[in-house]
Amino acid sequence: MMLETERLLLRPWRESDAEDLYRYASDPEVGPIAGWPVHTSVENSREIIRDVFSAEETYAVCLKEDRRAIGSIGLIPPEQTQVAAPPTEMEIGFWIGVPFWGRGCIPEAVREIQRHAFEDLGCTALWCGYYDGNGKSKRVQEKCGFTFHHTEEGVDCPLVGDVRTEHFTYLSREKWSLL
Repeated sequence: MMLETERLLLRPWRESDAEDLYRYASDPEVGPIAGWPVHTSVENSREIIRDVFSAEETYAVCLKEDRRAIGSIGLIPPEQTQVAAPPTEMEIGFWIGVPFWGRGCIPEAVREIQRHAFEDLGCTALWCGYYDGNGKSKRVQEKCGFTFHHTEEGVDCPLVGDVRTEHFTYLSREKWSLL
């Protein structure tokens, strides 16, 4: 499935995206603050595409002008998250390469994923989270209508080998329909 906004295409990841993924995911400003390690090679990025980004409802964020991957966004079912939620609620995860920060691309992608989740998939609510210190992610969530729900301390972050404080935000379908 492919989703489209004014400037973006959200499409399934392809192994041929490995070089673009590595270009942005190897930047230490991107992954560690989101809870995952920097990518170490194009082959490492290719493995992530095969093993992680091949999941259902996971999309490469691409500019329409060249269709190259500049970030990622996806919907995660509750059984794969740390949020205790019913099956009609999902979590949104996202990131974008540093050169695209501050351009409004991720809020645009999040809004389209929200539309898809509520209108196409019938979700009743969406969750999102960010770790302490990730003010950019917090701001995206606020711009997209999510409101603070709760904080959990001592959250294990196994991919980077540490423990963090995570803040969770929430958006119901009813609130989304009023945005």
